[in-house]
Amino acid sequence: MVNYCVERKVISRIPTPDGEFQLYLYTNDQDDKEHLALVMGEVSGKEDVKVRIHSECYTGDVLGSLRCDCGEQLRFAMHKIAMAGEGVLIYLRQEGRGIGLLDKLRAYNLQDQGLDTVDANLALGHEADERDYTLAACILKDLGPRSVELMTNNPLKIEELLQAGVQVTQRLSLETTVTSHNVQYLFTKAQRMQHMLNLDHLFQQSMVPQKGRGNGAA
Repeated sequence: MVNYCVERKVISRIPTPDGEFQLYLYTNDQDDKEHLALVMGEVSGKEDVKVRIHSECYTGDVLGSLRCDCGEQLRFAMHKIAMAGEGVLIYLRQEGRGIGLLDKLRAYNLQDQGLDTVDANLALGHEADERDYTLAACILKDLGPRSVELMTNNPLKIEELLQAGVQVTQRLSLETTVTSHNVQYLFTKAQRMQHMLNLDHLFQQSMVPQKGRGNGAA
């Protein structure tokens, strides 16, 4: 794991359909990216604060792409934080599991030729997942919660936060909609990347016709 130094630059009020958040912008001495934390309520000194660590996904978060579950996870996490009245969503600028938007789109083309998300990344000379969550741990230490409930299906996030000294008291699942567009992506997450997803549920949902897509077999 890399040791990061973060610097809080600015905090601004952000009203959303889920309620009012404070947006923190951080920089660090390892890259030129601006990383973000969307915070609701007073989390400093609190225990069991709901936290989502979300890696940037332009296609899913902004364009609403159905190839992944990122945009839906982002919206679910904001809603769950709002329902709790407090929490943190950390938005890390590590697009495409850390390979960047250009190679992520190249990987999409390889996936359309039959490769899964892991093999597509490997074919482009990358690791299956190049993300690092040390920066998220540093941001959490700046925000000050004593312990967190982490919204994730990815065991690597839990492991890295624990190694960085963040107390994770509970994992909160983020199950999203299964469609004909993302079912193979989700199966690959579960089978090859050990994400904690219910394979039986994925299989059953993949057999359900998707609204507006005929029998869902496309």
